[in-house]
Amino acid sequence: MPSLKEIKGRIASVNSTRKITSAMKMVASSKLHHAQVMIENMLPYETMLEHILKTFLASEADAKTVFSEERPVRRVALVVYSSNSSLCGGFNSNVIKMMQQVVDEYEHLGKGNVVVYPIGRKVAEKVTKLGLPSGGDFAALADKPNVQTCIQLARELGEKFIAGEIDRVEMIYHHFKSAGSQILTRKTFLPIDIETELSADKERDLTSTVATRESVEYLRQRDQQAEQREQVAAKPLNDNFIVEPDMDTVLSTLIPKLAHLMLYTALLDSIASEHAARMVAMQTATDNADELLRELNLQYNKSRQAAITNELLDIVGGSVNN
Repeated sequence: MPSLKEIKGRIASVNSTRKITSAMKMVASSKLHHAQVMIENMLPYETMLEHILKTFLASEADAKTVFSEERPVRRVALVVYSSNSSLCGGFNSNVIKMMQQVVDEYEHLGKGNVVVYPIGRKVAEKVTKLGLPSGGDFAALADKPNVQTCIQLARELGEKFIAGEIDRVEMIYHHFKSAGSQILTRKTFLPIDIETELSADKERDLTSTVATRESVEYLRQRDQQAEQREQVAAKPLNDNFIVEPDMDTVLSTLIPKLAHLMLYTALLDSIASEHAARMVAMQTATDNADELLRELNLQYNKSRQAAITNELLDIVGGSVNN
């Protein structure tokens, strides 16, 4: 049985750790709020642009572009989003696990034909460990999202796709649905996937940083009600578009905008998901520390009471003998 001094030292150690986890939880909560604001400001424009372009490509027979044509896949690029730091639960491990699954799917192409663009230090380290070709160093984006860097990356991927150096580009990231729900997502970047417009998840909760069972249950019930409302006869897409000045000009303007906005949206999604995952992990650690402190205090009081009782028995026994 540990001594009173050992128990007291452990209580002090757990208290110190609890202060750290509690502070990290509050910092993550503050960063999550800022990330939610960034997504909230940018999301309506990106969502509407994606809807307009994909609806246009799906309904216009003449609206053909090299970015929407399927072709035999010989070389693949993966844009994988992770974080630069740890202590965020299974956030990074889940991303890396899905990346390995995708790499295994393209194993028949050869390891040298699967290029990974790692956004975040954790996935970059894993890419180096696996010996996969890397598209560059984008670790700075995971801490400070930059639109210009996303535009350059989108331009580079687009040029390689047009030149035939890459036949398919996919993104792997966490889709931020709410503070308590981050969905690991695998999305096709190039060629443009028109079908995802009809099945895209548009439901988000960007107003709360509370991650509780009640909030997750509320989102689940809301999604079920939304699915029930959507189970109606599909309406045909509007195919009566008037294009000015001409179709090539419209597509050549919209597609680059959509490309860099998709990368930027996924980046903001990943950053918000990282802060939410860290907030939940640190809250769980703080709760565990509270429970451990309660048990240690109980053990300390029991040991202290037992020591006092033994001292009283020795005193009483000594007085009787005298």
